[in-house]
Amino acid sequence: MNQIQLGTSDLRVTPVCLGTMTFGEQVGETEAHAILDRSLERGVNFIDTAEMYSVPARAETCGATETIIGNWLAKHPSARSKLVLATKVAGPSRGMPWVRAGGGMTPQDIADSCHASLKRLQTEVIDLYQIHWPERHVPAFGTLYYTPEAERSSTSLHAQLDALAALVKAGKVRAIGLSNETPYGVHEFVRLAEQHGLPRIASVQNPYCLVNRTVENGIDETMHRLNVSLLAYSPLGFGLLTGKYDASGTVGSDAPKEGRIAKFESVRKQRWGRPEALAAARRYNALAREHDLSPVQMALAFCYTKWQVASTIIGVTSVAQLDENIDALGTTLPAGLLAEIDKIRWELRDPAL
Repeated sequence: MNQIQLGTSDLRVTPVCLGTMTFGEQVGETEAHAILDRSLERGVNFIDTAEMYSVPARAETCGATETIIGNWLAKHPSARSKLVLATKVAGPSRGMPWVRAGGGMTPQDIADSCHASLKRLQTEVIDLYQIHWPERHVPAFGTLYYTPEAERSSTSLHAQLDALAALVKAGKVRAIGLSNETPYGVHEFVRLAEQHGLPRIASVQNPYCLVNRTVENGIDETMHRLNVSLLAYSPLGFGLLTGKYDASGTVGSDAPKEGRIAKFESVRKQRWGRPEALAAARRYNALAREHDLSPVQMALAFCYTKWQVASTIIGVTSVAQLDENIDALGTTLPAGLLAEIDKIRWELRDPAL
């Protein structure tokens, strides 16, 4: 599998990244370790996690995913040098006081979270350390609008960058990144880094899939011009783009019980559970079948082949799913099919934004 440089950093990653937020909730440790084994065997060198995982977030499972990965690394010490290991520091509490009790995200929070992640992961360095969501009040996770009066930010971007720089200087972190960010945030982090000689962000991890292409509404230009790489998460729309929900009336009680959206009410209440998102996904899934592709193949090939995307984060619950997702790499979508995809988007826009 070829490797791509992340931004201006020295990190080189595969175009497929193993997302691990299911580890510790939907996936037990034994199966998680089997998935990690297979991922490495298939040539994936990039693993992404976060201090708040697993998902859906609960106090009882906070940090569980990192612990599972750390136990796997302890069993396979030679694997560590082959991998780019990414994790995230949580932003202000979004109804999760067990992750971040206060309304902000202080430099001390960043340092403490990093050290706790290092301990759970049983590693001496985090290759890519990301801010999971902005300390600022921004539209994210289904919120549509920026509202200035809701702003409660208490830590400047400069202070956050200084805290991350201290971790890089101490050898705890190799490179830094953002997640769920806006064009303003990306630009400011880069500007401050260049102005003050601080580490430059290598990447931004934002949602990108057929039912949420908001990346293409402006942040893609920002990242292209500033040489910041996109890590696309939820390429299958939390399962909507696998076809598993196509026969159900909703993503509620009549949906397949093994599906993440059907299984967890907290997820169902978010953007992925919207009736409009399911309706759009059905259109895309039907289009895939018309072109002799599985919905998974088309949805992943869309991300794998877009110029905006450096690496696509796949989240799986079995080795079989992992193989299916990796096997989609190399699939090319004809120009006519891409035009039909764009036609659906023009009609339905981004229902899972």
